[in-house]
Amino acid sequence: MTEATRVLVLNAGSSSVKYQLIDMVDGERLAAGLVEKIGERTGRLVHTPHGAPSREAVQTFPDHSSALKAVAEELAEDGHGLDSPELAAVGHRVVHGGKRFTAPTVITEEVLTEIRRLVPVAPLHNPANITGIEVARSLRPDLPQVAVFDTAFHTTVPEHAARYAIDQKTADQHRVRRYGFHGTSHQYVSRATARLLGKDPAEVNVIVLHLGNGASASAVAGGVCVDTSMGLTPLEGLVMGTRSGDLDPGVIFHLHRVGGLSIDEIDDLLNRRSGLLGLCGDNDMREIIRRKEAGDQDAALAFDAYVHRLRKYLGGYYAVLGRVDAIAFTAGVGENAAPVRAAATAGLEELGIVVDPELNSVRSSSARFISPEHARVAVAVVPTDEELEIAQQAFALVREG
Repeated sequence: MTEATRVLVLNAGSSSVKYQLIDMVDGERLAAGLVEKIGERTGRLVHTPHGAPSREAVQTFPDHSSALKAVAEELAEDGHGLDSPELAAVGHRVVHGGKRFTAPTVITEEVLTEIRRLVPVAPLHNPANITGIEVARSLRPDLPQVAVFDTAFHTTVPEHAARYAIDQKTADQHRVRRYGFHGTSHQYVSRATARLLGKDPAEVNVIVLHLGNGASASAVAGGVCVDTSMGLTPLEGLVMGTRSGDLDPGVIFHLHRVGGLSIDEIDDLLNRRSGLLGLCGDNDMREIIRRKEAGDQDAALAFDAYVHRLRKYLGGYYAVLGRVDAIAFTAGVGENAAPVRAAATAGLEELGIVVDPELNSVRSSSARFISPEHARVAVAVVPTDEELEIAQQAFALVREG
């Protein structure tokens, strides 16, 4: 009998589906791909089999069902169809799991109902995640479907750090609290950083800086998250590509009462037209650094504001943890923007944080230290792998069951 050792990881967005098929025996990617512009006149599917050139199809995908059926056909062409007995589970990225879902969960009707109930606190993400689950279940109803929640890793944040200082009856009624996001990345990177140090995660305190277009920080004590920068929504915290991050709540009232902006207009402003984009017109850190080095003052302001917020969270989480063994930079900006890493850690020698300029300038896809060998706090670049984390969690759960 063929052993089921493969997991299909699905990340369904509002108009896209990203996927990877991973063999859990050795972590090998058998295939990966992306369907984008679902629901538009012209969509695109890019499918990359292991060890072979990518295949691209430009066609209309009216909905997620047609997109996932096309993915299934591409996988079948490689000999990895959804009917394969080697497929153990489908792992779904679900952005918001609230307080209830603290671990990967096999999806039942009851679980799906609860994910639907969380839509008001994740209106941009959970609906698309739900659609992906429903379509995958219809294509292979006998296969375990596992939800892995972005918020789960942060459910260990203590109550005094998770609560906002507002009337608690009102907060509880409307589920207002700090949930945090990017949890699969923070979990994966904190463990990978411990491995890089040659230690058990339970022995290590790490500050993880997930710096992509969306950005978040976390304080991880002995493998357990004790604080994180994103809150009720992914808007709070660091300066991001298009999101403002931390903001005086009074700004919202001011823009509404004095500026005449509607709530929807303010929502759009803070989520899509703020952050780096709002400060300088660009949300690509590579372009911002190029412009800054060419003397562009707006780009310099955006870069400095980004780094300033980053340093505030670094210092704050150092205080929360009391002892820091490592700082890990990850995701697109964190892994590739050496000037951001250098600026964020500059002048922190008294805290034991030092970055070696030569090590920092090296470009590599491997986890590596960028601090001197005997630095009190190790500073590392650790590539994230959220898909592998989802696959590992889903596979472990179905094997237990």
